Amino acid sequence: MLSRCRSRLLHVLGLSFLLQARRPILLCPPRLMKPLVVFVLGGPGAGKGTQCARIVEEMDQTMAANAQKNKFLIDGFPRNQDNLQGWNKTMDGKADVSFVLFFDCNNEICIERCLERGKSSGRSDDNRESLEKRIQTYLQSTKPIIDLYEEMGKVKKIDASKSVDEVFDEVVQIFDKEG
Repeated sequence: MLSRCRSRLLHVLGLSFLLQARRPILLCPPRLMKPLVVFVLGGPGAGKGTQCARIVEEMDQTMAANAQKNKFLIDGFPRNQDNLQGWNKTMDGKADVSFVLFFDCNNEICIERCLERGKSSGRSDDNRESLEKRIQTYLQSTKPIIDLYEEMGKVKKIDASKSVDEVFDEVVQIFDKEG
């Protein structure tokens, strides 16, 4: 699973790799700047996907003007310690984590949002029992990753319990400040 994710990520970052003796060798064009990555994290229903879609839509013109296109959002990653270790091992020196955009939201609000989404999404895991398990997994596996980046001073926390537009206003302020 990790190697499949790594392959997709490297493809997205515009990097290619050769597999020799089970060790990937990354080939970076010399003119390619080191990518800047923003991890987007939060609990299920906190609005990560909604806000990422708006960020991409809104920032598309900014990215089009940037010939290097070296800025990337990674939605919902790293989810756990294994993901983080894989990232660090594979991307060490090849990409920099600019910051973690953390959508912080009360668990009950997250559950209600997902239940509402479940009415039209067709997602089988948008039910209360599954959501409570997903939130426990988030608290046990993902929240410690957020805490780790918090200790490094790399977390930009947003109150995701607000409306979509209010949350997006905060996102824009963070990206305006961070560049």
